[in-house]
This record gives sequence, structure tokens and C-alpha cells, in this order.
Amino acid sequence: MTTPVCTSASNAAAPVTQTLPYPSFSSYMRARQPVLLRTARSLTGNPSDAEDLLQTALTKTYVAWERIEDHRALDGYVRRALLNTRTSQWRKRKVDEFACDELPEPDPVPAGDDPAEQQALRDAMWRAIMRLPARQRAMVVLRYYEDLSEVQTAEVLGVSVGTVKSAVSRALGKLREDAELGIVRK
Repeated sequence: MTTPVCTSASNAAAPVTQTLPYPSFSSYMRARQPVLLRTARSLTGNPSDAEDLLQTALTKTYVAWERIEDHRALDGYVRRALLNTRTSQWRKRKVDEFACDELPEPDPVPAGDDPAEQQALRDAMWRAIMRLPARQRAMVVLRYYEDLSEVQTAEVLGVSVGTVKSAVSRALGKLREDAELGIVRK
């Protein structure tokens, strides 16, 4: 004989109808939510934070629903709850910036570390490498960009180590004499 584990399984299929204790609150919320959300957005500047702020203010309003005497002034009550909640959040925030007498100046960029100049040099270098003969270009790329040794480069290309040494030496000589690289380096 098996014992039932879940006794409410038969009730799970039945639709659950939940009646809210304050139906007037749900109708108010549905009618005024877009307007109140715009107010919350103006307080936060961020749509996600505005939704959270409005939800918190509406929760506070729901809790106080019975104590609110004049339901014609609900917008004012909710707006005040929005403002008070936002002010509380603002006061609780962590301050990472501190006022100082002198503004800190950024460290000057050293002469050779300008990112624009470095990129121009890289671009000029690749154009110069692309002007090398295919075999020399392959050896330079394997040696210096892929960081392979002379032996590994020779194995990949199927040539002798001496061929790699002489071809790379000739390629570096052409790169040193390249007019475009001379202009960029100065």
C-alpha cells in the first residue's frame, strides 16, 4: 500500500481565485500606474529604478489604504510616498566621492605611449609586412607575431633553419628601409 505524498494535488488543477481585500486599490493602481510611473522616472532617471520605486510606494500605499480618509487625494499621497522613498534611498547611498580643495590632474602620457601613435605604427607595420614577398612574410609572422623559434618556423614551413635565418634577416632589412615606417617612427 502506498501512502499519498501530496494531499493537495487534486486541488492543484482547480483555478485559484484570490479576492483582494481592497478592490478599489487595484482599480486605482490600474488607472493611475502610467502617470505615477512617469513621476517615478522623473525622480530616478532610470526606467528600472523607477519601476522599483513605484512598486515600493504602491506597497506603502496599500498598507495604509484603510487609514487614507480622502481617496480623492490618492495621487498626492502616492507622490509623497514616491518622494519620501527616493529621499530615503538617496540618503542611504554609499558615497564614493569626496570633495577636495584641488582637482587631481591626470598623469601626463609619456611621449611614446600615445595610443593613436601606437595604432598608426601598427597599421604601417602591417602594410610594410604585406609588401614583403610571401615566403619572407610567412617567416616574419611566424617568428615575431606567433612567437615561434627558428626551429619551429623551419618545421612549419618545411625549410632548413639556415633558410629561416637568412630570409628573416633580409625581411627585417627591408622593413628597416621601408619609407612609410621611417615617417611614422619620427
